[in-house]
Amino acid sequence: MRYFLEVAYDGTRFHGWQVQPNALTVQQVLDECLRTVFRLPSVETIGSGRTDTGVHATQQWVHVDLPQAFSPADIQHKLNRILPADISIGQVLPVGPEAHTRFDAISRTYEYRISLQRNPFLVKHAYFMPRLPEVAQMNAAAQALLDLEDFTTFSKVKGDTKHYRCTITQAHWRQEGDLLIFTIKANRFLRGMVRLVVGTLLDVGKGKLSVDQFRQAIERQDRTLASGAAPAQGLFLHKVEYPEGYFAEQQKLFEQTAAEVAFKPTEE
Repeated sequence: MRYFLEVAYDGTRFHGWQVQPNALTVQQVLDECLRTVFRLPSVETIGSGRTDTGVHATQQWVHVDLPQAFSPADIQHKLNRILPADISIGQVLPVGPEAHTRFDAISRTYEYRISLQRNPFLVKHAYFMPRLPEVAQMNAAAQALLDLEDFTTFSKVKGDTKHYRCTITQAHWRQEGDLLIFTIKANRFLRGMVRLVVGTLLDVGKGKLSVDQFRQAIERQDRTLASGAAPAQGLFLHKVEYPEGYFAEQQKLFEQTAAEVAFKPTEE
């Protein structure tokens, strides 16, 4: 029986989401807890996306197959009881056997947070900048992200991506008190893309790049034209969305699957 788990985590001490040798990751810890709670010899979780070392998530969706139907509230309670304090389970939703957190998602939203005042409580959750950059210029430059679709400029050189096209539907900065927040939403993102976008937009805000130069950097599809990546601690995977009515339909498919599993005719 397949379930979607809504996972939030503070990425400070983790080497990203995905399991990797000789490094502590969020997926590794979650998988270990699932094996313990449900007494499974092995388990395979699939996330809606990857986050890099030090990056946080307020909403990451994960799907997992369990050997039988369980109460969503029971799954949530048992996992939260043994997970470390920097990982938590929110919603638990039953879905059909073919539901996929990564392939079925239609959009992902990231937020990048900058603290404009020294704040000891934000050291691990925002990038500190002592001076406010030119927000209007950065928003003008961000318009190019909505107009263009090939983001080779903001891709990692050694990535295994087959293409660099993304459809970005939101990209804007806003100020909330002492926080400056960049929101970007797209159907997909390249690995490390958001931090490279933020770092390059900040150069616009500091007067190191013009709005036109930012657009040209994207149009030329030249990785050397991107600025350095913004620090990881300011980045959050904020929201992952699925088609309208998706979870209602998946609930029906789950119930059908549960009924089929429960009814197994005796072989003659």
